[in-house]
Amino acid sequence: MTTRGIYITANDQVIDHAIACLNSIRAHDPDIAVMLIPYSDDYHQVAELLQRDYGVELYPDLAFIQRLSENLQAIFGQGFFARPNTFRKQACWFGPFDRFIYIDTDVVVFSAIANVLDHLDDYDFISYDYQHRGGIRNVFAPAILEQGVFTAAELEDVFNCGFWGSKKGLVSEQDLYDTFAECAAHPDYFDFSEKTSDQPIINYLILQRVARRFNLVRQPGGGPGNWAGSPHFVQQGMTLSDPNVNKPLDYLHWAGYRIQPGCPYWDIWAYYRYLRDPDNRPADVPPPAPSSISVLSRKAGSLLSRLSK
Repeated sequence: MTTRGIYITANDQVIDHAIACLNSIRAHDPDIAVMLIPYSDDYHQVAELLQRDYGVELYPDLAFIQRLSENLQAIFGQGFFARPNTFRKQACWFGPFDRFIYIDTDVVVFSAIANVLDHLDDYDFISYDYQHRGGIRNVFAPAILEQGVFTAAELEDVFNCGFWGSKKGLVSEQDLYDTFAECAAHPDYFDFSEKTSDQPIINYLILQRVARRFNLVRQPGGGPGNWAGSPHFVQQGMTLSDPNVNKPLDYLHWAGYRIQPGCPYWDIWAYYRYLRDPDNRPADVPPPAPSSISVLSRKAGSLLSRLSK
């Protein structure tokens, strides 16, 4: 039987993000297996909480994660990457799930998100974002095209590393080491200017080694966006839709944002953070906003009332 599941990375510093993320996952899919890959050594509090409240299991081979991370960092040299621990997520390829999604914890989902794994019947790797619309920035430098490493068409497949899915064993440990060595020999291929770490290297890995890949925003009729920096989404209560394709969002990703009051869609994140614990919602965290339909109904009712007088 093929096992399916979701991997996340977290440590105790992002426990609130992990709670919001898991509240959203469990609200829509109470049974999908979720596994924690520790982002650093200070993970015990978040691991205990996620296991107790959400049934999240700890990755079974922590020594392997440490070895893999250290070996990958060593290829480029200490201090090269701004956030080298992001490479720990590459343990996904070697964990217990035959088919998996990796999800950053600064994400909330609006559907039974593991259903996207059905696309792996036809593909070996799936992504789900409009990263390519912004060109190659934060992934590659112009040299990658100028030197013929990838074609312009291939670069249309760049993706955000906060949400992707694939199959166990598709990439070997040696594949990772070989890819990192290729990349270390050509740092001019990559855009690390805004301190991205894993995204350039993993894009190179997938574009070089995985031919059967698919970005779900290219589904028939187009797929909805999912970046919190997109201002055009329509909000109804705690859900969002994308009017460009007339479809509801499957997830929302706060990539590049500090999640705090005033950030985009703060009320949605706060809703999921305190979904199971509304009595402990801090005073400065607003309650869930009423749906836009409710607001319009009240306004219409008020107008009719004034007109009838």
